[in-house]
Amino acid sequence: MQPCTINGMQVGGGAPVRLMGVINCSPESFFSGSYVPETTVRERAFQMIDAGADLIDLGARSTAPHSVPITVREEVDRITAALAALDGSGVTLSVDTMYPGVLEACLRHDVHVINDIGGLADPAYATVAADSGLPVIGMAALHRPGDPRGTEATLDALREVSARAERAGIIDLILDPAVGNWTAERTFDDDWDLCRHFDRFQELGRPILIAISRKSYLGDLVGRPSEERLAATLAVTARLLPHADMVRAHDVAATRDTILVVEKMEMNG
Repeated sequence: MQPCTINGMQVGGGAPVRLMGVINCSPESFFSGSYVPETTVRERAFQMIDAGADLIDLGARSTAPHSVPITVREEVDRITAALAALDGSGVTLSVDTMYPGVLEACLRHDVHVINDIGGLADPAYATVAADSGLPVIGMAALHRPGDPRGTEATLDALREVSARAERAGIIDLILDPAVGNWTAERTFDDDWDLCRHFDRFQELGRPILIAISRKSYLGDLVGRPSEERLAATLAVTARLLPHADMVRAHDVAATRDTILVVEKMEMNG
């Protein structure tokens, strides 16, 4: 595996599973418990670090189905206000955006990794990301975020994301198999298929991200809204952890406990 380095922290290649805490500056978020106003972003970030997060993923636009759209200007204003509150904090930060203009604004602040659900399909975005010299998390995407269906199609899409990164000159790359209700064509069975075959993504030779926290396919199974999907999230997380290198989670403390338990169970001797 080709490991990735984020702000001096190794991801993959035998390193411990890293934990990414989610902070959303978008009140439209599908999970209301993840919304954090800019006035309390710094406090929430330190709470997550104290609870065991290795880094924080900061986003300002909801990508959930049927979410209220916002302009690029609104996204810039939201995310840069949050970043300004964290400048100089020492917190390792990821920015979650798919627009090159938003990314350029973010890069004027303390940012350590780029999270692109567009999978570097936008050449302008890939150029900005490459010029920054920062690591990138690239989600499976051919033409739209999360558009491949099934394990084989997702593997092919992630190979293309890797190729895009190489063409752009991006060295440090983490891959996200895009579990979730990303397009109208996707079904919950598609998500379960990815989870059942999550070990396959290790074939790609890059660190792999688990990003399943409180998603719709879990709610469909257990019949619970996003606020009540923690148990289902942790159950799937525990099954996927042996095949992943980083977990993106809303619930940092509970996910840290899950990681510790799985690591203990996987120890030999």
